[in-house]
Amino acid sequence: MSSGGRSLAQRSIALANFPGTWMTPSESMVYRVVPKCACSTIGQIMYYSDHGRFFDGDIHDAKTGLHKWALENSQQPIRDNVLAHKSFAFTCVRNPYTRILSSFFDKICGVQRSGNYYRGNLVPQLIQKYGIDVGNPADGLAFDQIKSFRRFLLFARDTIRWRKPMEPDIHWSAMSGHIGTFIANGGRYDHIFWTEQFDAGMQAVLDRTDRPHAIDLATIPRFNESEGHGPKRLHPVEDYFDDLSMHLVYEIYKRDFRLFKYDFENPANKMPVGEIDLDEVHAKLGQ
Repeated sequence: MSSGGRSLAQRSIALANFPGTWMTPSESMVYRVVPKCACSTIGQIMYYSDHGRFFDGDIHDAKTGLHKWALENSQQPIRDNVLAHKSFAFTCVRNPYTRILSSFFDKICGVQRSGNYYRGNLVPQLIQKYGIDVGNPADGLAFDQIKSFRRFLLFARDTIRWRKPMEPDIHWSAMSGHIGTFIANGGRYDHIFWTEQFDAGMQAVLDRTDRPHAIDLATIPRFNESEGHGPKRLHPVEDYFDDLSMHLVYEIYKRDFRLFKYDFENPANKMPVGEIDLDEVHAKLGQ
């Protein structure tokens, strides 16, 4: 025992962190948020399942009605639940090609709810250092989307590999990194499903949880809080990825492609090509 009367194991448990984790107040379910992977819709479903109504606004802004790790008073309830595996724990993933594209149009090209660009001076910095053109709202944000996106990929790679000119952003850092923190700190997932097969995946969660309020997924709207932030994508997904771009994407998301069974060879195929092996995910991300 330590001089404080607690063992090393006890201190480790007390310090276990679960960033990005949400839990219903009824503790019916625990969700590890992965940005750009239907998190707004999932959060609203969780909120409805306990309260019988949706949150009025962006669910990311909710300070009550859901336990969130970012809220200090929620941390101990989440920690106790996850370490004891009291509730059904899940997360949701997305094809890396469409996820990074969505991040580009929303966070780099778009104007956020505040009326400002994402992260203040980030966009001007990108234009200066990487030559990324995001257009001008006055002329309809017209710009060469493919050229600008490919330059953005260089920036995203630099943030992840060298943490320059900034730390990697949660919206384009690898899904395996987000998901792995939950495992490394003592959590275990019961289910991981694909955004591309959302209804089937979310229904599996609902079928295995008891909730105060029933949910009919067929009547639930999709809450895309980033919709309208940026310009519409003008080209098929595959047009944005030449050989160099595919190489950069694989360099960043190699683990995501492998663990979550997406097709790296064909950017046009957004659907998974195999089944997610939860044991493999836990073994490889818990190291």
